[in-house]
Amino acid sequence: MSAEDVTPVRQQYLDLKKQYPDTILFFRLGDFYETFDEDAETVSRELDIVLTSRPIGNGVRAPLAGIPYHAVDNYLSRLISRGLHVAIAEQVGDQPQKGIFPRKVVKVVTPGTLIDTNLLPGDSSNYLCAIYAKDDTFAIATADISTGDFFASEGSLADGTIVRAELNRLRPAEVLTTEGFTLPEGVAGPNNQPIHVTSLAPWRFELGKCRNTILNHFNMNELTGFGISPNSPMVNAIGAILHYVTETQPAALKLLNDLKVVHLQQTMILDATTRRNLELTESLRGEVKGSLLGLMDLTVTPMGKRLLRQWISQPLLNLGQINSRQDGIEVFYNASLLRAEIRAIFKKIGDLERLVNKIAAGNVLPRELIKLRDSFAYLPELRHSLVSSEKTLKSLIDQIKTFSNEKDLLTNAIDHAD
Repeated sequence: MSAEDVTPVRQQYLDLKKQYPDTILFFRLGDFYETFDEDAETVSRELDIVLTSRPIGNGVRAPLAGIPYHAVDNYLSRLISRGLHVAIAEQVGDQPQKGIFPRKVVKVVTPGTLIDTNLLPGDSSNYLCAIYAKDDTFAIATADISTGDFFASEGSLADGTIVRAELNRLRPAEVLTTEGFTLPEGVAGPNNQPIHVTSLAPWRFELGKCRNTILNHFNMNELTGFGISPNSPMVNAIGAILHYVTETQPAALKLLNDLKVVHLQQTMILDATTRRNLELTESLRGEVKGSLLGLMDLTVTPMGKRLLRQWISQPLLNLGQINSRQDGIEVFYNASLLRAEIRAIFKKIGDLERLVNKIAAGNVLPRELIKLRDSFAYLPELRHSLVSSEKTLKSLIDQIKTFSNEKDLLTNAIDHAD
């Protein structure tokens, strides 16, 4: 069918689909996200919804499957859990042009680039990793764009167990690799599901391009400030992640504003067999219950749950860091009244990490702003309770800001009829 034979809306869809050929395109039409052609057949099959058709011009009809926009999160999470990528095309502007509203893809959702809190597990991170190997060295860059965590590490390929051990520690939802790269056997993603692998063209990992991407992103002139040598494979892995987020979730790119280099020799490397036999984060039955994490996790916030999981998954080797962590724990262990007071405050505080990052990404809902406002209201009380404790917690107390101006802004901006 020639371009003259299709409807304007159909042509608009085809133009967008050409830009995102390897994704399912959710095309906003009124109160529905519509999918067409092979996308519609995939959506109908995967989500068990009715496959219909729509006239596209010259008496021809195209397969169609629609999803109500208000229920998109449920359907989206099911598609993402199957490793599929979904491009979201929204209507742009308030006035039609040449009889139709302009539309553009505002984000591409993949397993490793989720940011909506209702699509994410609250008790664990949602990691996107990039792996790059050069000569006898490998590098892994890791980001969780829902919290802003961004770190990288490198190691020797001579020890073939390190890559496998790191992936089993991180349990990434998605791994970016160069075409032809194969992940080690025996690695798994969240909930012991297979890791979703996205193969990228080699130029995505090109050293010069990746170096420029990093320098531009952080507005720097050199990489030595991060402790990264100019030719380190970490440069390739970090640059590939930044470019991928730019293409999929551009609004979330600003969340990755702090890069940390993790030295693997400072933490204990545990292979999959050791992790399984020690039952660190899950029992031999594959459940949190019965594991060390299940026994120790008395946290009351999603942030605490994620942090405790990270600590257990990555035991420290540095004696100074171990003693510092134990000193802080000892304060709360010995001060039962303070511990109870702090826990009571924490129970009223929402997932600040993800709430703040959703605002930065411009993807926040009114109810989430209300939760953030209410959470800010408890921060002065939290700080006051800790100030009265021992000096051991001084460095922790200094990091707690009350955000009074931000709370006042939210209070004045939100309708009190909420």
